[in-house]
Amino acid sequence: MKPNNLICLSLVSLPLMMASCSKDDDKMPPASTSTITIENVLDSRPLVESGTFKNNGASPLIMPGESVTFQFSAAKGQAITFATMYGWSNDLFFAPANPGIQVYQDNGTPVEGDVSSQIRLWDNGTRINQVPGASVSHPGAAEATPKNITEVQGADAQGNTYAAAASLMKATLHYEGNSTFTLKITNTSGGTSNPTPFSPGVWAVSYIAGGNLLNPAPLYEAGKPTANGLTNIAEMGDNSALATYLTGQTGIFTPLSPVLVVVYNGIDNPIYKTGEKDRGKGLKELAQKGDASGLAAYLKTVQGVKEVYVLPAANTTVLLPKIGTQAGSSVSQQLSVAEGDRLAIATMYGLSNDWFFASKDNGVDATQKGDISSSIGLFDNGTAVNQFPGAGVTQFNLAGTPLEESKTIEAVPNPNAFTTLPAIPNIIKVTLN
Repeated sequence: MKPNNLICLSLVSLPLMMASCSKDDDKMPPASTSTITIENVLDSRPLVESGTFKNNGASPLIMPGESVTFQFSAAKGQAITFATMYGWSNDLFFAPANPGIQVYQDNGTPVEGDVSSQIRLWDNGTRINQVPGASVSHPGAAEATPKNITEVQGADAQGNTYAAAASLMKATLHYEGNSTFTLKITNTSGGTSNPTPFSPGVWAVSYIAGGNLLNPAPLYEAGKPTANGLTNIAEMGDNSALATYLTGQTGIFTPLSPVLVVVYNGIDNPIYKTGEKDRGKGLKELAQKGDASGLAAYLKTVQGVKEVYVLPAANTTVLLPKIGTQAGSSVSQQLSVAEGDRLAIATMYGLSNDWFFASKDNGVDATQKGDISSSIGLFDNGTAVNQFPGAGVTQFNLAGTPLEESKTIEAVPNPNAFTTLPAIPNIIKVTLN
């Protein structure tokens, strides 16, 4: 499945942007001008998580009466989807109807219990079906012309009959807390007219942005040809090819909030200091909500601060990453700088609870030229409980309310407890010219 890149990007939003402003002072005119450019250069992916499952016993097959479980994270509006072969068939597979099993109710309450009613049985369209059962010959005769994927509802095109998918497979959700779920798949086909093993399978969760899933159909699309290795599952129970494809579609997606830029002289970095708690001057709002207005207003009152800007991208309030062939967005600002001036920036990791990118230590020499991306770090503000970035139900930009905590500001480890991030210069690029 090709990722759905036709996203209504105008709906991807972080709050409040603010026009640039400068702090007047009585110092000598600046010695030179410089232009700062900030770019979101992240080569984003549409899936926040994906993985595989199989029976961990002597055989990887999930036989009647056996179960498998796997864990995943999700925010409101996200769904879990999976695919596994109806083992005693030529090319049938089980999967939820797209976009998958919704894991939160409309009011944000996690869904728990039996969700089997959302499971369907599908015909991959690549093999002629035979009477389902242990004697079926695999892989069977190929269709003269491969057909599109269709749902099997009671009978297939050859008239072979099937029990309802929900009677063959039981799926149950359990909420573990902090946006983490466990899905349990149980083979209940043993007491039916269609006993069958299930093959090793795959699962996936799509990012959501502006209320839209970036890829609402990561495994298959009804009415369209099979693709990306699904045939290997449907015909042979081999999940390796589709798992490899999903791995390539899984990674990081995040916008950057309007960027705070400050030029200062004779003082330390006025935005933050690692090892200290948030100072209550507006950084919390930037780190949790992408709102730099309060911090900008405060910095304008700090002695030693010369200029303060909050830089929105053109036509939107956020810097979007690269999505498919569409380049990421950028923003530039001309600065007045003099010998001895320092420069620091801050911007939210948009799909997080309270992570922010910022200049490390005491910023950089504001008069230098070139790529200064190596001077940027990623920090945890310590004011909100962390969840899987892009899959946290309390993340503000996923319509959540952050869970407050009070810890010191620290660098975000990479890899961290949730995911492995690209190198910082592969997410945010900062240049001075």
